[in-house]
Amino acid sequence: MRFSLVPRQAQFYDLFAQAGENALEAARLVERRFQTISDGTVGQEAVTDLEHKGDDITAEIIGLLNTQYVTPLDREDIYALASAIDTVVDYLDDASELIDVYHIESPMEQAVEQCRILVGSTVHLSNALNGLRGLRGVQKELVALKKLEDEGDAIARDAIGALFENEKVSPRLIIQWKDIFEALEEAIDSAEKAAHLIGNIVVKNG
Repeated sequence: MRFSLVPRQAQFYDLFAQAGENALEAARLVERRFQTISDGTVGQEAVTDLEHKGDDITAEIIGLLNTQYVTPLDREDIYALASAIDTVVDYLDDASELIDVYHIESPMEQAVEQCRILVGSTVHLSNALNGLRGLRGVQKELVALKKLEDEGDAIARDAIGALFENEKVSPRLIIQWKDIFEALEEAIDSAEKAAHLIGNIVVKNG
């Protein structure tokens, strides 16, 4: 493997911006999928395509990292952030796939609310990644994302609690929706973890 002595620092920022935009697109698609479960407007294939696109962007970032002698941020920070953004899309794909795995036929309001939080979180994550180059406006995006993550925690707790309060809900359905709520919560948490890494980068480079 040969290192390039010609800095391609701007390319790192461009790729991070692309990764953020891909995560946002995936979140919006998953939200539509949960909103339209009954008519199957959005299929899982479209979500998985974005997950694969995210994998490609991550591989490009790591490939660039492995060939550049000079990087705009600490190498370990670049690797950790690329992996964290990729994880967000992985969790989105996992949560969406459960619709097919469990043959879910109709949406639940709490899951749609979790998707709203996911879209909002990835909006702020994408904005923060777009501002990473000059560290402009990044902190306000991270604060807003953290606030949404706290709201998402409350929605997940209430959603799971409601499943066990309703005696008319079958045990099988309880297990299925509990898995889905937890998968969506994992996606929300992963966005907050990526934001935390960006916050560390801001502190180190601000």
